[in-house]
Amino acid sequence: MISFSEIDTTTKRASKAIGFSWGIAEEVGKNIRNMELFGLPGVKNLNEYFKIYPNKQFQKISLISEKNISDKIPYCPIILGVNFLDQIKVLENKKEINFKNIAYPMLFLPFASRGSELIGKKIFLNIDEKKFLLSFNQAIYSNASDKLIIEKTENLRLSFIENNNSFSEDEWKEIYKLSEKTFVEEKDSLKEYSAGAGLTDND
Repeated sequence: MISFSEIDTTTKRASKAIGFSWGIAEEVGKNIRNMELFGLPGVKNLNEYFKIYPNKQFQKISLISEKNISDKIPYCPIILGVNFLDQIKVLENKKEINFKNIAYPMLFLPFASRGSELIGKKIFLNIDEKKFLLSFNQAIYSNASDKLIIEKTENLRLSFIENNNSFSEDEWKEIYKLSEKTFVEEKDSLKEYSAGAGLTDND
């Protein structure tokens, strides 16, 4: 089995060879490594995209807004992803972001996953009817196949999920009350051996 480190290095070099800068190529390497780590077809999607990349034009978005539409030329998922990460601190204040017409949108997915980690919020992402929940770049949950290759999506919708506990305040109080049984009562004998107590200078 090829190691994740080798996947990172090889896809980075392939991205540079196809025409991206070393900086962007490094981002792609990290992303494909993460996709494969999460059991998603990163190498497959990148291979297919790079087969058409030299002979087709792709829209290179710069400023991302709530609605982003490219009518004729599909967005490049890599340039889109790089700019998404650069603008993530501003974009997280928007309720929802929509993109229309992205080539190989699975290649955008790991950028969004890393964005989730940067802002400390989960991100919910729809690629047409396929759903993905991105959790702080630690896990990706989906109803899609692990062999998924999507050449183009008409609609990609992304929303940020505010952090909320999955339990009630009463449930927390119950479990905390139980944890208190492990607390050690502080006694005078313990205080004598606490930090700084009874120290002598031997110098």
